[in-house]
Amino acid sequence: MAIDKRILNRTLTTPYGTHAYTITETLHDAGYDTWWVGGGVRDMLMGNIPADIDIATDALPAQIEKLFKNVHMQSAALGSVRVPMGNDLFEVTTFREDDTASDGRHPESVRFGKRETDATRRDFTINAIYFHPISSNIYDPFNGRKDLEEKLIRFILDPYVRIRHDALRILRAVRFRAGINGQYHPDTYAALRELAELIKPLSGQRKFEELEKLLKGPNPARGLEDQWELGILPYYLPELYSCKGIPQPADYHHEGDVWDHLLACCNAFREEHHIDVRIAALFHDIGKAETFAIRERIRFDEHASVSGDLTKNILERLNCPAKRREKIIWLVKHHMMVPAFLEMSDERKAHWYFHPWFPELLQLFWLDIAGTEPSDFTLFDAIVRNYNHFLDAHPRPPKPLLDGEEIMDVLGLKPGEKIGEILKELHDAQVKQEVTSKEEARQFIAKFIK
Repeated sequence: MAIDKRILNRTLTTPYGTHAYTITETLHDAGYDTWWVGGGVRDMLMGNIPADIDIATDALPAQIEKLFKNVHMQSAALGSVRVPMGNDLFEVTTFREDDTASDGRHPESVRFGKRETDATRRDFTINAIYFHPISSNIYDPFNGRKDLEEKLIRFILDPYVRIRHDALRILRAVRFRAGINGQYHPDTYAALRELAELIKPLSGQRKFEELEKLLKGPNPARGLEDQWELGILPYYLPELYSCKGIPQPADYHHEGDVWDHLLACCNAFREEHHIDVRIAALFHDIGKAETFAIRERIRFDEHASVSGDLTKNILERLNCPAKRREKIIWLVKHHMMVPAFLEMSDERKAHWYFHPWFPELLQLFWLDIAGTEPSDFTLFDAIVRNYNHFLDAHPRPPKPLLDGEEIMDVLGLKPGEKIGEILKELHDAQVKQEVTSKEEARQFIAKFIK
């Protein structure tokens, strides 16, 4: 397997590829052994233009700093710096040979080395393929290209050692398998199952980043199924783990149980679906595990509210930024509201249709239908027509008079759900033209001081 010259040429004609080449060329001309490595090389070998190019070199951080302007040196002690070039920022890492980890992620110390030792400390064979864009040479000490042809996820050397050095590799293995629609080497699979519990102490932020990458990539449902099968979810997203085996009304959900429905929603992701909508789609029905009941049929009364509360717990645990957390929770809690919009008065429609997150609520509604078998978009199409007709007939209210930062300053509040509630009430007052100026807005929110 070699990199198609057409892919390389197309990469080098983009500003991003040109900048990556310039950095490599500058280091090379200064006498340093410098290569592209990791995901960008893997993408090119698969016939794709890389969205991210990592550069590895035997130049030390201080030596890199002398060759470029405005180098970001915050992680220089760990051998990694960021080099700005045009509008792009590249991570340039000095070859290392030490992989000791103190917290399952960050090394306590590093020893700089050569390309050969740097390859040995990497995680998967398909991530240890080095490409020299000037000579077009490839350095592949662990037969990563062969594994890529077989679509095989295989740890370098002992998988148990690799995982214990960096437990985040458990989640990365699942994501890479989903990304290439591949399979696991038997030793890798066994280690993932046996050591799944090691992800528990990882930071919420790192777990959240991996979840986002999985949901943004191809085959997210396959990755989630792997996380369930490998025993990862109980230590990561137990609320989602509980959804498997929760039945749904057979008249409405031929796709299967709640778990099957959530995976089907993920399979329906399209390019236009923002990551927050994707997260909301994954969690929108997790409350069904707690609200399951059988009366005249299977029911999940108030499951949207319960799902919202569970989503709040998850996102707080994963250190999701507060502003995004508010939106995702709002989407989950209100996903069952959509069918009622056609019967609302214009005043109530204004409250919903002018809401800044309403377009994403519509996307979540579409995904909910797409994840249901049979999928009937009749109601969705009717609401979209009604929404567009309403916007044509009613001018959208002006930009919010106060934003969240201003509200926190005025009221002395910290970020949280309360800010979202105040913004909503201020928004409604603007729609009704009860508040028309910044001063009136400040007076309006003053009632929340108590």
